Amino acid sequence: MEANHPLDAYSQIVSGVAERLTPKVASLRVPRQGSRGGTGESLGSAVVFTGDGFLLTNAHVVGQANGGTAAFSDGTSLPFRVVGADPLSDLAVLRANGQTPPPAELGEADRLVVGQLVVAVGNPLGLAGSVTAGVVSALGRSLPARGRVIEDVIQTDAALNPGNSGGALADADARVVGINTAVAGVGLGMAVPVNDTTRRIIAALMKDGRVRRAYLGLAMTPGPVPAAWRERLGRKTGLLVAQVVAGGPADRRPAALRGRQAGRGLPGHPAADVLRGHRAAARDHRHAQRRPGRRHRRAHRARRRLTRPQPNGSRATLSVRHARGGGAGDGRTNRRDGNGRGRPRSYAGLARRP
Repeated sequence: MEANHPLDAYSQIVSGVAERLTPKVASLRVPRQGSRGGTGESLGSAVVFTGDGFLLTNAHVVGQANGGTAAFSDGTSLPFRVVGADPLSDLAVLRANGQTPPPAELGEADRLVVGQLVVAVGNPLGLAGSVTAGVVSALGRSLPARGRVIEDVIQTDAALNPGNSGGALADADARVVGINTAVAGVGLGMAVPVNDTTRRIIAALMKDGRVRRAYLGLAMTPGPVPAAWRERLGRKTGLLVAQVVAGGPADRRPAALRGRQAGRGLPGHPAADVLRGHRAAARDHRHAQRRPGRRHRRAHRARRRLTRPQPNGSRATLSVRHARGGGAGDGRTNRRDGNGRGRPRSYAGLARRP
């Protein structure tokens, strides 16, 4: 170890990330209304990501609040308002009223590999500017949380605690590749990835204050296809259905995914095809919303069909279509009106026909 570099290479990376990123991560204080009529306060973190005062955090950190206070490491404390929140991705965009530190650089989580070094910066238990380090333990996880499923999350062994939510998960170059969202256990931290999908969600929240999307209500993880099905399906890997969200589209008939063997998806349709059809239907829905007269074209009209030949020579059709979202409080709302109630969003249902 050279005299002019008293720290080893690992420590140099972690300390360098901490020095560059800590000033750009705020400690949030969000007022909360207690269940018995009392008032309280919740703590969390947020990352400055634009030069004009926009911050990124978790939707569960702000909850139903309209604003709060953001404190930075230089002693600055600024009020903020909630621009928009999306519970299904657990992301929220805030706008600070005042001059914020320079923004953090957003990275690309799709380039992460298992075993890569990551650094978490946040405010666990109200301890501002806390830094922990670890590695990417797994990618592509699904996280069932609060009646919803957060898809494609990053699993890390960097220590996370309450208050880290909304903080930054960064790579060795101090680029934010994830927003810390949950503690699944000792050494099991989860973060929402920063990628193209996340950027579209952030842009929608900044513009409209909400995100319109379809969803299946499935928690899925990558895994091998059972040996008996590999030759028939022509693939070795797929998506394992880990959990069906109670009351979600996939839990309702005619989808009837409940009780099917993990890895099969629907007969003749591996789970990867189901997810691909869901994304295609969501894309059709977005295009429909941009065309004139979108108020008269309901989400349930957008649909996609997937066909696959069966062993007996017939073809099975899987229809992925949109249906109307439920009312406030059913887990599919993401924008508050003047009375604090949520507006329903569209969602996808599944129907299989021979």
